[in-house]
Amino acid sequence: MSNYNWNQQQPPAWIDGRTAESAMRVQAFVRSVYGWMMGGLLVTALAALWVVASPMMQALIFGNRATLFILAIAELGIVFFLSARATKMSQGAAAIAFLVFSGLNGLTLSTIFWAYSGSSILQAFVVSAGMYGAMAVYGLVTKRDLTSWGSFFMMGLFGVLILIVASFFIHSTALEMGIATIGVFVFVGLTAYDNQRIKSLALVGGPTGQTFAVIGALTLYLDFINLFLFMLRLLGGRRR
Repeated sequence: MSNYNWNQQQPPAWIDGRTAESAMRVQAFVRSVYGWMMGGLLVTALAALWVVASPMMQALIFGNRATLFILAIAELGIVFFLSARATKMSQGAAAIAFLVFSGLNGLTLSTIFWAYSGSSILQAFVVSAGMYGAMAVYGLVTKRDLTSWGSFFMMGLFGVLILIVASFFIHSTALEMGIATIGVFVFVGLTAYDNQRIKSLALVGGPTGQTFAVIGALTLYLDFINLFLFMLRLLGGRRR
């Protein structure tokens, strides 16, 4: 559930991208980032559906309790690897790591099909996509500096993680709903913030090659997946 941190400086407030050159640079980079993000989401969906449709995969994923734990550790390892090697990786290596991560995450997320009904999953996805799209557009078009949002919502993310740990010991429906509500709030804010950072990176003439497009895609991918999962916990009342 981590949100990737680029440690990228915010551009001066006067940079607004109104020149044709900066506008074209921003459009090209944002288009590339979202292309990779959509590719990652597609791989995740296909991997999850593979488990749903294959008894062999179900036995592999759910037959041993340690499997999901191993998958989660592998996913975290890839995220940390991409974070540490962002400036040194080739485009191909970054793309492979991101797509492998997306596939592993799809295997893990297949569990939701046994926890929630199909209508609940669809409802949560549609609502999440709408909220995500609105905040992504806001982050890309607003001239307001959202730097302070980053610090605020990252603190909120740490708070959510603490509450999740607490929920293992305190079984409370109210606590679960509280975690889901705060989680939605946090990732809605991070969506706007991260989209502005991506735009800012292109505006200041920073590194905007395909490797950094993949890193940006990973950030936005994590925002959307976490928003969807918290929304599912909040709205998905009909469990199987």
